[in-house]
Amino acid sequence: MSVDNPSNKLPIEPPVNADPILRFHADRQLARDAGDPMAHVCVLATVDAEGCPQARTLVLRNVELNDTQALAIFINASSPKWAEFANSSTVSVQAYWPSIEIQYRMQVDTTPLDAEIVAQSWQFRPDAPKKMDWLYQQHAQSTVIGDRSALLGELEQLTTPEPLIAPDAAKGLLIQPVEIERLDLTQSNGVHDRTLYKFVEGNWVSSVLVP
Repeated sequence: MSVDNPSNKLPIEPPVNADPILRFHADRQLARDAGDPMAHVCVLATVDAEGCPQARTLVLRNVELNDTQALAIFINASSPKWAEFANSSTVSVQAYWPSIEIQYRMQVDTTPLDAEIVAQSWQFRPDAPKKMDWLYQQHAQSTVIGDRSALLGELEQLTTPEPLIAPDAAKGLLIQPVEIERLDLTQSNGVHDRTLYKFVEGNWVSSVLVP
């Protein structure tokens, strides 16, 4: 198994009648090749315990499972969104790449990733996010702290293990799309190309939508 590294390359051109996940990977690679900073992130939408929608931008990674490229996100168990996944494992993910004017909206099921995959991915992260994962053991993510100077001071004084390894609270979720909508905004006549894919009985079924 392997974990996404920003330098990894995926095929640019999907095969004819490719399933939407292959098409997603191909479009995303086009955006990466164009230097699009949004190619590495997605917007994840969940619902909190009060029923209010919550959306945030996260790094979207590739993981290889059973010789297949899959999508995943990595979070800390102290984060409110981790509790929101406990309420519902079905969430929405959106990706938009301005460089190629293509948007994906996906309804996805999520399942926890094995700790081995999480630990492997964690090593690709910059040092600051790694240290933050350890700081969350003292201050849960999204809780209030005195000010930014206090945060940076605690981070500087933080004692971490050597070598630096992922804490148990570092988690990962496999993203398994069950419905995908692809919106292509590049048509010269101004009529956008909008396609809906639904996973039905083990196969993707596509439909053209009125934009």
